[in-house]
Amino acid sequence: MAKPIGEITRGTTGHNRLRRADRWVAAAHGRLLRGADRPLVVDLGYGASHVTTLEMFLRLRRVCPSVEVVGIEIDPARVAAAGPHACPGLSFALGGFELPVDRPPLLVRAFNVLRQYDEARAWEYWEMLRRRLAPDGVIVEGTCSEVGHRAVWVGLDRAGPRTLTFSARFDAFERPSDLADRLPKTLIHRNVPGEPVHAFLRDFDRAWAVSAPFAAYGSRRRWIAAAETLAATWPVAVRPPLGGRSRWRLGEITVSWAAVAPL
Repeated sequence: MAKPIGEITRGTTGHNRLRRADRWVAAAHGRLLRGADRPLVVDLGYGASHVTTLEMFLRLRRVCPSVEVVGIEIDPARVAAAGPHACPGLSFALGGFELPVDRPPLLVRAFNVLRQYDEARAWEYWEMLRRRLAPDGVIVEGTCSEVGHRAVWVGLDRAGPRTLTFSARFDAFERPSDLADRLPKTLIHRNVPGEPVHAFLRDFDRAWAVSAPFAAYGSRRRWIAAAETLAATWPVAVRPPLGGRSRWRLGEITVSWAAVAPL
């Protein structure tokens, strides 16, 4: 077997750390999974514990009972530790960005994996993963806080990045731009004046500020009002499955990648 492509991560993980991303994947791509024959999902770089891969498997099985999930790790010890937790439809394998699976995956989740690389290498690994997708496949790549209360992820397909999603518990931030520390590697160093993502976060903060009167009805109602304000000037998703009140009430907002892409 060829040497796996990539480097070992810190492996930090924990129960429900990726619940927000899983919930979004089930809503945004459940139909895609259900419409496929033998849908394969890869959880790339699951870390020192199998738990987030198992949780993803159980959550996706609720929306697509035929889905198969493979957790891939570059550390042999982590793969060995996860092995006893395999079950029908769920397995673990040694590997990296080359994705050593028996067929092109329909969906790849890669969380807290690319932050250790420089921006150029992150773009390179995006391209590598995209080439390995099934024709209609998607990638969800992002980062989250240690307990998963703040997260940002990019949605990609074989043609490239399509969306950027911000997700947070309402008690995990003071203003939306606090989520900037979770931006993916391809954007985190671009949060400076003159770059689109900086302008987006600036306007999100302003929308949050002018929506302050809605706080009397709770932070959820304030977030919805801020999203509605922001959607007037930015290409924010306003209809399901990516947007609208059903997503905003969960502390999510998704914007077109083209609007925030690096200059």
